[in-house]
Amino acid sequence: MVLKRKGDDAEEMTSRERKKLKVADARTIAVQPAVSTSGNGSAQSSGNALAGPSSTTVRFDSMHGLPASIDVERFTEARAYEIDAMQKAIKTAGESATHRAWQTLPRHLRRRAASHDVRRVPLRLREKARAEMVPVTRRILGRGRSKQGKTKQVTRTESLLKRQRDKSWLETHIWHAKRMKMENMWGYRLTVTPTEKSFRPSHRASVHGSILHDASYYSLIELKGPEIILRNVLDLCCDPQCTGMKRSMSGARVLETDLYKQGSYPFDLIAPVTIMWRPLPAGNTSASTKAPSAEGSSKRKRKGKDKQNIPANAGRAIWVRSHPAVFDDVFEALQKSASLVLEAEKQRHKDVYVEVEIADLRGSVNVFEIMGPKASQVIKGALSPVGDDDRQEFKKFWSSLNDLQTTASLPRGIVIGMKVLDPRLKFPPKNAKPRTNDQHAVTPAMTFPAAILAQSEIWDEEKRSALKKPTYKKKDLDTRRSNNLVPGTPLKPIRQDDRIPLMLIQRSLEAPSSTHGIHGWTLIFPAGWGMPFLPSLIHTGTRVGGQRERGTQAFEAGTAYFPRDFPYTEFHDKHWDERANKEKAKWERTPPAKRASHEKLGTRSPWRADWEVVLGLPVASDVDQNLVPAQRGPRDAMEVDRAPTVRPWLLRGPEVPAILAKVTQMLNHGAGLLSEINRLRTKRGMNLLDAQYRPEVLLKGALVMVRVKMVSRGAPDDLAIIYRLDDVEVTKCIKEKGKVSEGADTNEPPEAAPPHTSVIGYVTTGNVSLSRGEGFAIGAIPVSVLLELQQQAQSNGESRPLVKIRDRAGMICRAAYLELLDS
Repeated sequence: MVLKRKGDDAEEMTSRERKKLKVADARTIAVQPAVSTSGNGSAQSSGNALAGPSSTTVRFDSMHGLPASIDVERFTEARAYEIDAMQKAIKTAGESATHRAWQTLPRHLRRRAASHDVRRVPLRLREKARAEMVPVTRRILGRGRSKQGKTKQVTRTESLLKRQRDKSWLETHIWHAKRMKMENMWGYRLTVTPTEKSFRPSHRASVHGSILHDASYYSLIELKGPEIILRNVLDLCCDPQCTGMKRSMSGARVLETDLYKQGSYPFDLIAPVTIMWRPLPAGNTSASTKAPSAEGSSKRKRKGKDKQNIPANAGRAIWVRSHPAVFDDVFEALQKSASLVLEAEKQRHKDVYVEVEIADLRGSVNVFEIMGPKASQVIKGALSPVGDDDRQEFKKFWSSLNDLQTTASLPRGIVIGMKVLDPRLKFPPKNAKPRTNDQHAVTPAMTFPAAILAQSEIWDEEKRSALKKPTYKKKDLDTRRSNNLVPGTPLKPIRQDDRIPLMLIQRSLEAPSSTHGIHGWTLIFPAGWGMPFLPSLIHTGTRVGGQRERGTQAFEAGTAYFPRDFPYTEFHDKHWDERANKEKAKWERTPPAKRASHEKLGTRSPWRADWEVVLGLPVASDVDQNLVPAQRGPRDAMEVDRAPTVRPWLLRGPEVPAILAKVTQMLNHGAGLLSEINRLRTKRGMNLLDAQYRPEVLLKGALVMVRVKMVSRGAPDDLAIIYRLDDVEVTKCIKEKGKVSEGADTNEPPEAAPPHTSVIGYVTTGNVSLSRGEGFAIGAIPVSVLLELQQQAQSNGESRPLVKIRDRAGMICRAAYLELLDS
């Protein structure tokens, strides 16, 4: 390469300077040179005709004195140079423009097709974009659709419905499809993640701002019947550990719990669900006028005495929200539980007819989840309650919404019922600003759960059906807005405008002993109003997230996320099977030199968690099932019949720390666990477990979810393997912890991967936690192993058990602490 001389830098210009000079030259309008004087004193022009002097003096303060006529030909010849220079300048300036029409748009409004399709450009820039197009492209795009007969023409509505034959669209689908990556999931076409890079901005929005997620795809089931019957139905299939069942029956709070198959607790976990009771009418503090007595635990003792106390028209209603993938299982569990309860009630009260109605309300309501500390200000600025709401409790709550820094200061699961005006009337909205008192934020008034505060007409099916379609379209509202004398003035509501009932539910993602919670609101409103609400809620800077953002919120808060963190549930296995197929296909497409060799790394199961090895269960071999062993006898058959069958199950709930503390104090851990499970079953009116579930068998099949916190460095990935540490390794790790701060690396690569016998669990979700600034993970291990690790930690003077983690595609094992996820 020939080196440049020092003088070359001064002579040559950079490309940026040349481009700048070219643009400046293109935007310069040529000026006619000045008239020069020759040696003989005569004026020499550049060839253009000169406009002769006018004999009339022009006065600017009057119209008098102007020439009555003008010689057009002579005037044009005199100005020929200026006209030609202006035409050339317009042409060169347009050709040398540095930005095209679509490049002047903000980044979130740009579309890939905008560079060659003017219909993707906003209307105000469409003419400029059409002028910038190549004539051939302009002619092709202007051709339009081919002329078809009227019988063959398909309307836009029909074409969109045709695309929904094998899946369903949400009401906000078209808005999301322009800005998000979409996939088919659980019978819907849902958003996965925004197209733009937004992983960190979405996390910052959930911690410092606000982020919205359209959760209208969640399934909704309604049960109607007497209060005592509905309570018994829930007791038969819900987690017995839930402590908020009684206080949620007034309708002032929602209940977050787990749903099991009828009478199968602790086995057959289906999914976590949200239960909402319809609030009692105003003036009723109990359901005694409509339903049987519900006075705590004594109501079940007097069932045989109150034969005539269950009227046939008793009315309470509950909503059960669950994941859409387990809708059939949840519906079947509730249906069978109701059948068992009604059958038992029929045996006790033969002269009374009682029924329970179960309805599928999917598609009846829309649900928006708005998370973040600014969610309250966004809702207050976008929504306007109707003026005829006389509830003093609601007025007190709505006035305090300005000063609410975060919904964490509200009671968990509180329900607020209200009726609002069409949010499009006050578009564009402005976020409510917190009030200040001497430069200090005003403390909001406390709001307590109350049935009158939760009253909402959204429970009424007739009201929801009447609001299925908005009365006014956006075009009609724009016409009304154009008649305003002052542009931008909010529209005044008229009698014909819709009044929309809705519910606000406080939503928190937090672990019991964690400070990394994420809080917000769940907004439930009738179907048909998804798009009228969405622009008003996101106009002031609220971000919109997909499935990745929703899962990340649960991970950052340190809570389990269904289905990836719920082992031994039916949909958990399906989820990981689909993910394993995708990851294995991608791995097989990768060249051998560019992919991890799991066989050499010693990873037995790289695509999904091998829970059978963790629990010590017999692993299915690769032998053909059609082959018959050469030798078999009655002794082998007797041994097979005698071997106990271990049934895996997941232990979770708010009482898990207390249960394990009691089990630890007992000499026989299996017997202690069995007694605690039977105590919970008896608490909900279920029978004791069958005799086939021996204490040692029940303990062997139990899994528990844990949090993984790294000792020094490292960030475990999904499906990372959790290994046991022996006493020597624990002592060495404890001694070397003090060297970490000095910069010494205590995590040296081992010579070989630990044996499979030391595998005690798997990480279901792992990554670098942005809120913690370090590696964090959620996993599962057997209960028996956790009890052993706790004893080991106590003997070594540690408060938390120590383990080591290895990624499935790595060789380095790093030390980590384990904590109960429910503690």
